[in-house]
Amino acid sequence: MNLDIREIPFSRFGSYFCVSQEKDSKEIYIRDVHGGDDAPSKLFKLDLLQDGIEKEFEILASETTLRFYVVEDLEKYAEIIIPEEDELHIDVHGVEVRLQASKVKYDTLHEYEDGMYEYHIYPKELKLMISKLSGEMSVEAPWNVIGNDFIDIRMSNGHFVIESYRTVFKPKEYASFEAGKEKVEKLYQEWVGNITEKNEVYQASIDRASYITWSSVVHPDGLLKDYAMYMSKLWMYNIWSWDNCFNALNLGAKYPELAYSQLKIFIDTQDESGAYPDFVNDKFVSYNCIKPPIFAYVYEKLMEENDYFKDENRLREVYESTKKVIKYFDLYRTYEGRLPHYKHGNDSGWDNASLFHRGMPVEAPDLASFLIRTYDILTKFAGILGEQDEAKQFTDKADSMFALLMDRLYDENGFFGRVGKDAEKIDIRSSLILRLPVLIGYRLDTKVMDQLVADLTENFETKYGFATEMPSSPFYKENGYWLGPIWAPVTYLFIDSLKSFGYSEIGERIREKYLNLTLVGGMAENFDPHNGTGLVDTSFTWTSSVFLQLMGHTVPRV
Repeated sequence: MNLDIREIPFSRFGSYFCVSQEKDSKEIYIRDVHGGDDAPSKLFKLDLLQDGIEKEFEILASETTLRFYVVEDLEKYAEIIIPEEDELHIDVHGVEVRLQASKVKYDTLHEYEDGMYEYHIYPKELKLMISKLSGEMSVEAPWNVIGNDFIDIRMSNGHFVIESYRTVFKPKEYASFEAGKEKVEKLYQEWVGNITEKNEVYQASIDRASYITWSSVVHPDGLLKDYAMYMSKLWMYNIWSWDNCFNALNLGAKYPELAYSQLKIFIDTQDESGAYPDFVNDKFVSYNCIKPPIFAYVYEKLMEENDYFKDENRLREVYESTKKVIKYFDLYRTYEGRLPHYKHGNDSGWDNASLFHRGMPVEAPDLASFLIRTYDILTKFAGILGEQDEAKQFTDKADSMFALLMDRLYDENGFFGRVGKDAEKIDIRSSLILRLPVLIGYRLDTKVMDQLVADLTENFETKYGFATEMPSSPFYKENGYWLGPIWAPVTYLFIDSLKSFGYSEIGERIREKYLNLTLVGGMAENFDPHNGTGLVDTSFTWTSSVFLQLMGHTVPRV
């Protein structure tokens, strides 16, 4: 694949290093994604110089190597690889690489020993060792009382390494540049061979999705006790607590341990109240927003994918954790006589959906449906684990919540929400989120389900799938986040529900539209429903994971 680093950062499995190009300025930055997307990621701006003058260059990037060529002389270039998780190697031929640090007040660079400089980066609590293995390296970093005024590093005609660490540098022998290239290429080919087979029609999307999922993983560090797949290394470099479930689902068949570790991230950081964090990174855990429960839904599917997930200890861990989650919603998100509520649109994952434009808190049918589905799955898990009394309790809870859902949030025109302390009926009914009760299609009367499906196809279906806001709605907005654009996880939930509950033809049609959408818009965070343009973050793992998962469903192989 010819990688466009404006859209997809150059990185590798396990590494916090990445390299990307700014879309507007075209500047190249070596970056680091420790600390999540609230921490500055830019380490160095990279340029090529000749006789001290900046040279225009071309970029040739594959999944495992990144090369910058001088435009008028392709024999003059700098090449970057990441052969080890914490090592970025630069090989320079016939040109000079300039690295200008994106430093702040206390950031400090000093000479460690000949040919080696240590760089302390305060906001990231990170250190770098910049080493010359061969060639020439010069550094200009004038000191000014509490830090360097600026840092300018020049490298020419040799092999250089930037290595990251938290506390102390441990000297080691570095592999040759060619050996490093061979190693990382082998690692990537192993991943590709396990993730998917080739397909003539969708190969471009397969290549993109395979690389994004592989390169977006970081190694254990800080709060992360195992390998973790970030949502992106472009902008959204955190792990959110329902995004991660779709990544786990795609990993389950061939990488079950890695899949389980995506769930364990949130089991291990679960609050004593029962709430999962909104997001986690190596440095920070946030409980600002609490996403709807989807772990049990995903784990049931993982059990179908791989017997690894049927292990009683793992099932028990997910079961006990999920019990705490639903208790949280029961105790802390439910007023007496009502359904559980959201306190912000971000709780739902549909941040700015029109359902939330009247205020908070909101009783929403999607949240009730997720909980009902979770109770029903816990009934099944309880039976497997021999917890018959609890199984009965879960069934009773699901039955009562379903009855309350139909009583409070459904009328002859479909589902709606309620808002505020007086639980007033919300008059805005144009968001796709109100159609998510398809998740419990097995409980809905045929008349209700038929009405839902007709509404979906008549009012939301576009050239590329279901828009998240009715295109005819006054709230519809081009590039409006959840006010129109198509999203991968929602698409998956609708496809799965339609195909599971008697509407396979429509489900298959939406699936094919989504697969085709990726050929137009890539693996973006979301997409324009009419022209397929990829929007916001253009290198998203849950988009990639959903694509790869749907590829495995009756797509002919070649």
